[in-house]
Amino acid sequence: MSEPFLSIIIPAHNEEGRLPRALEQIDRFLRAWDRSAEVIVVENGSTDRTAEIAEAFARDHPYVRLIREPRRGKGLAVRRGMLAARGRYRYICDADLSTPIEEVVKFLPPQLDGFDIAIGSREAPGARRIGEPLYRHVIGRVFNAIVRFLALPDFQDTQCGFKMFRAEVAEDLFRVQQLDGMSFDVEVLFIARQRGYRIVEVPVTWYFNPESRVRLFRDSLNMFRDLFRIRWNAWKGRYARPEIRLPSASDPG
Repeated sequence: MSEPFLSIIIPAHNEEGRLPRALEQIDRFLRAWDRSAEVIVVENGSTDRTAEIAEAFARDHPYVRLIREPRRGKGLAVRRGMLAARGRYRYICDADLSTPIEEVVKFLPPQLDGFDIAIGSREAPGARRIGEPLYRHVIGRVFNAIVRFLALPDFQDTQCGFKMFRAEVAEDLFRVQQLDGMSFDVEVLFIARQRGYRIVEVPVTWYFNPESRVRLFRDSLNMFRDLFRIRWNAWKGRYARPEIRLPSASDPG
């Protein structure tokens, strides 16, 4: 099977309400686009009909694949999808499409080139945040200040759910990425920065969704704790590239 130009990875936990609309919107976009693509829905630990909906859609749309992961965790779901993908470029896409799928072209050649990772940013010049309550924006900025202080000083928005990776970069990073929860974004970018990858922020239009699955205070607390886990993992060498052992003359055979 030929390599698609783009892989779209959708982590999906209990998304039976939002997934059908997302898949329809993606399908309309891909039908009008002149590039090859695949869509990977990673259902993880759902208790609703998320998997059945993805399977039914895939029957009529061969470019869609379903991965079933019994354990919960957005980071785990994204990792499974990224490592199963075949595309030259690999895009994380939240099931609510709070950033419209049409904006994916901002992350790809010819509009964007010379990068390893492109991250959607609601803070970069030209970005738009639509309908977000002030208190959520303030809490988000406070958390970002903590992220910049402890892990990633160069980025204004690490938590937007839309990110693009070149294939070889995705495989390098997600093979060593550890965290299964919401903080995987910061962890992956932290490893990427350690390895010298070129990371750019892409301004996006982002629509606030009042049905967001983010539990503002609880998730923020967990993510704050995870920042220290990231620093600890780095200190322990857990993000090092696996060593490749070359055969020696004494090996049998």
